[in-house]
Amino acid sequence: MGNRGIILSKEISSRSTLEKALRINLDEKKYGTIVEIGAGQEVARHFFRAGGAAGTIAKTMSAYDMKFSDAIYGVQQDGRYVSKSRVHAMLEKEFALIIERVGKSRSRTTRYFSYAATVAAKSYKGNNECHAWCGVRVQMYPGAEPSDVVLHVRMRDDNAERQQQALGVFGVNLIYAVYYYFENAKAIIDSLTDNLDAGRIEIDSIDFHGPYFEEVDNRSINLHLIRSWKTRAVMFRPDGSVVIPADMLYKKNVLTIRGSFRPVTRLNVDMIEQGLKRFTEMDGVSLDNSVALAEISLNDLQGNDLMVSEEDLIARVCLLNSLGYSVMISDHTRYFSMRAYFRQFTKMQIGIVVGISNIRQIFDEDSYRGVEGGILEGFGKLFPDNTCLLVYPEIDQAGEYVDFSNAEVPANLRFLYRHLIENHFIFGIESSDRELFKIFSRKVLKQLPNGRGDWEQCLPPGVAEEIRENRFFGYRE
Repeated sequence: MGNRGIILSKEISSRSTLEKALRINLDEKKYGTIVEIGAGQEVARHFFRAGGAAGTIAKTMSAYDMKFSDAIYGVQQDGRYVSKSRVHAMLEKEFALIIERVGKSRSRTTRYFSYAATVAAKSYKGNNECHAWCGVRVQMYPGAEPSDVVLHVRMRDDNAERQQQALGVFGVNLIYAVYYYFENAKAIIDSLTDNLDAGRIEIDSIDFHGPYFEEVDNRSINLHLIRSWKTRAVMFRPDGSVVIPADMLYKKNVLTIRGSFRPVTRLNVDMIEQGLKRFTEMDGVSLDNSVALAEISLNDLQGNDLMVSEEDLIARVCLLNSLGYSVMISDHTRYFSMRAYFRQFTKMQIGIVVGISNIRQIFDEDSYRGVEGGILEGFGKLFPDNTCLLVYPEIDQAGEYVDFSNAEVPANLRFLYRHLIENHFIFGIESSDRELFKIFSRKVLKQLPNGRGDWEQCLPPGVAEEIRENRFFGYRE
């Protein structure tokens, strides 16, 4: 992070929420509006408590009634109130209003801002998704074109009052960070949970936009949400855009395959496609109500961060996206942890495509060190409901064909393995071409620095061209 990053980290951890609000209040050049829908006026309250808010706050507002809200901000195409499109409409409206109404009467040195949040806090019945879209639009210097930061937040507290309190702290952190850390997007992210206990909120999407963030790659910077412990996973649509998990997975059957995809090969694609073919044969599963997701873990088998660069990870995302696949990058180590993550967003079928080597790992009792109930607890978490493994075959070192029916597991677990097969937790899938077993990503990777070669035949159509054009993974002519 460098000396500047260390200094920023010390400052982030030393300022209280009220101190941040007061610093902004005492700066007569900063002036703006705060609009919060769905969880009280918690952000504005901090500025008023700090003192001197008259020099900072032009207006605060809460439009709880849907008719009032629609009259002010219009009806968004998706029809939702807690959505990215709604918070963008709020920022657009409020920032335009403050410029229109006080832009000519205030000092020309003023830098305007608008903060907006649309929130679904815990309801009286208590069974709703608790989340918020929050954003801030700011001028970094007088008269400048504004820049935006928009985020999606999931609240983890178990009551509405604590959720509102957490969002109040978060909102102050966001306004403060965009003004004072705008040169360092990672510092902005690091500061967002300042003065909040770990686990109270999760940030699973962030978007930087505008002239002061032109050099920020939104795909790469979202990965910092994982490494700064703001979320467990980040998802990408096939077009490369970041998407929140709820939008990707809600009421969907999920088929996922874990791999390094460095680079994605014809073998990887065959595993996905053969898995999807078998998956859609299950009751209630079709292409229309399912999503296929390639997953890349940041961790090794022991749960340690492999410290792969964000540039490298985004190269893999780009190649998978070019083939039409959605991608998830996560810090999940064990399969049952990944399944539990998906289960937060969908109650439908979850299929996990694995190879024979993955079966050996899943049935290795050493893989469950630190799990109180060992392998049995791990399996209880992996197969509780509507979850299955789809096992792709291999050719072993002796040249023998191995599939799910004759895969070797430790002798003391053979009956458990049979139990899972016979009770339809484990299924086999076929390879479309046994020549694919000769393809290994690591062998392809070693050939890239030598330029063009036979490795190109190991990759799906278009992937080699992408690697050459973008010089991915150390490729040289």
